Amino acid sequence: MPDYKKEIERRRTFAIISHPDAGKTTLTEKLLLYGGAIQLAGSVKGKATARHAVSDWMELEKQRGISITSSVMQFEYEGYCINILDTPGHQDFSEDTYRTLMAADSAVMVIDAAKGIEPQTRKLFKICAMRHIPIFTFINKLDREARSPYDLMQELETEFGIGTYPMNWPIGCGQDFKGVYDRERREILAFNEFHRGQNKIRAIECRLDETEKLDELIGHRLREQLADDIELLDGAGYEFDIDEVRKGKLSPVFFGSALNNFGVEPFLESFLRMTMPPLPRISEDDIVDPMDARFSAFVFKIQANMNKAHRDRIAFMRICSGRFERDKEYYHVQAGKPLRLAQPQQLMAQDRAIIDEAYAGDIIGVFDPGIFSIGDTICEKGMNVRFEGIPRSASSLKRASCRSPRRAPSRSSTSRIPAWRRSSSASWACCSLRCWNIACAPSTAWRYAAAPCPMSLSAGWRMRISASPI
Repeated sequence: MPDYKKEIERRRTFAIISHPDAGKTTLTEKLLLYGGAIQLAGSVKGKATARHAVSDWMELEKQRGISITSSVMQFEYEGYCINILDTPGHQDFSEDTYRTLMAADSAVMVIDAAKGIEPQTRKLFKICAMRHIPIFTFINKLDREARSPYDLMQELETEFGIGTYPMNWPIGCGQDFKGVYDRERREILAFNEFHRGQNKIRAIECRLDETEKLDELIGHRLREQLADDIELLDGAGYEFDIDEVRKGKLSPVFFGSALNNFGVEPFLESFLRMTMPPLPRISEDDIVDPMDARFSAFVFKIQANMNKAHRDRIAFMRICSGRFERDKEYYHVQAGKPLRLAQPQQLMAQDRAIIDEAYAGDIIGVFDPGIFSIGDTICEKGMNVRFEGIPRSASSLKRASCRSPRRAPSRSSTSRIPAWRRSSSASWACCSLRCWNIACAPSTAWRYAAAPCPMSLSAGWRMRISASPI
């Protein structure tokens, strides 16, 4: 097998989705901690730990404790190269999430153990189901009072029409939460460390038949209840079938508490074994195999102002096939022109590093001088590839086709745009937390100021842009 194929086999690219406040960003932070990408975990609010989560890099995200824009983080763990896409949960920023899901090969759905399935979770699940990608469920916040695990799994099966298989099982909840039982290893992982989840936690392993040790760790009542639960699950639950998991028909369920690191490491290890390397992608005329030696990619997101010092724009590309090489000439399909990408970057939220190569499954960032739009295809010369259009809403995903992505209106149409969204020194710009497309004059420097959108039907935020000649 060529070296590039071995590299592609190592890639795991997945998105983390949930309703707001289910613990999505916290879980992302703990996966980075256990993956060795960070040494000390931060928190969403930044109060208990004096550190903010890596993926919440915008000032507004830090102030409000919510995710506003999706973040990309890449790190190595036990031979795997992992690309995590942390997405916004709030409906106001859901278009960013819809686009980001098009770049993922699998999804981790985070559910609040006390609330169960919530509206935004339903919408995001439907998008994943339409693409037939594997969905893994992490039921979070077991360190608080929670609903019965049986009720939560029944709700998943009834509302989503998929089977569930609990990979582990919680021991108590709230103040009585003692840990989880690993069904695959047939061991109990009990936890007795409390340090606000900043450091890795050491589990105490114990078998179910070690009654004396178990009574000491979790108590006689919880031990008996656990034994009854496991007997029922083994006798009446779904059989585990990895093929059904990879078809999106069976969801492995994990229980834990991301805030306190309970069950995070077992989840990461099991998830990486079960999820798949990069999947084939549909183009207009063919299906693109990720193992194809020729490079191809599409733009799924454009982010402005990631670096305050330079006020730059970064186009996020998902590599679909082959190997990307720095400074090599590629072909921009929509523009019909060759181009050379001289400074490709590996991303860790706001932090970036120049790389020389990347492979199918990777997410890279490239500087965008205004030539890219969301949905654009970049490939090697001679490839007849144009990837499917990127949706802007849940409804548009249902009718997603190979339409060209939305462009900014021409100069002649600016008269219909409110004055607060226009600038005399720049062509019309539609840069919001909803679209991130910017059309600017060649000699303008952009300044962004958050302002409530008077035309919005929701409480969301848009960005008002002012421009001045350089």
